[in-house]
Amino acid sequence: MKDYNIYTTIIKTPILNMFTASYKNELILFIPYEKDYCEKRIEKFKKILGASSIIRDDNKFDKLKIELNEYFNKKQFFFTIPLKFIGTLFQIKCWKVLQEIPYGKTISYKEEAKNIGNEKAYRAVANANGKNNFSIIVPCHRVIAKDGKIGGYTGGIWIKEFLLNLENIKKDKYEFNSTSDENNK
Repeated sequence: MKDYNIYTTIIKTPILNMFTASYKNELILFIPYEKDYCEKRIEKFKKILGASSIIRDDNKFDKLKIELNEYFNKKQFFFTIPLKFIGTLFQIKCWKVLQEIPYGKTISYKEEAKNIGNEKAYRAVANANGKNNFSIIVPCHRVIAKDGKIGGYTGGIWIKEFLLNLENIKKDKYEFNSTSDENNK
């Protein structure tokens, strides 16, 4: 019998609790846990996927927990968890480019836009990155403004700075700025 359920759990990481969901053995969501927001998001995904139920199951995410632990202990530099991208074609294109940014490296929003074939779409790229369904795993934290400012990050800029520091991306490569300025993309 086919399993059409969405499985969820909350995974504690060194930075914060992350809401996690999978469907048909593919991760569909890994974002900072905010109860109301996550519940709305997962209900929307249930409709999009035609899923039967949403079931909390902490045991479905053992491999992800191992990979996250290794990432935060600087033993793993990319994730092997299968992902199911849910978004617009443009968003998915942006998110796939993010996966190509090597651990410990950064690119600008403009470079990311160039990598998807539209150098002038850097604001749209920044917007797509903000809707990334896979915080940390699809590394939008590795995208900074062209002028070196850190830019924005869903859940808080402090998370982006933490992840950049974790990956030994030196502060001289970016400038911490708590206000994101669209003109700096």
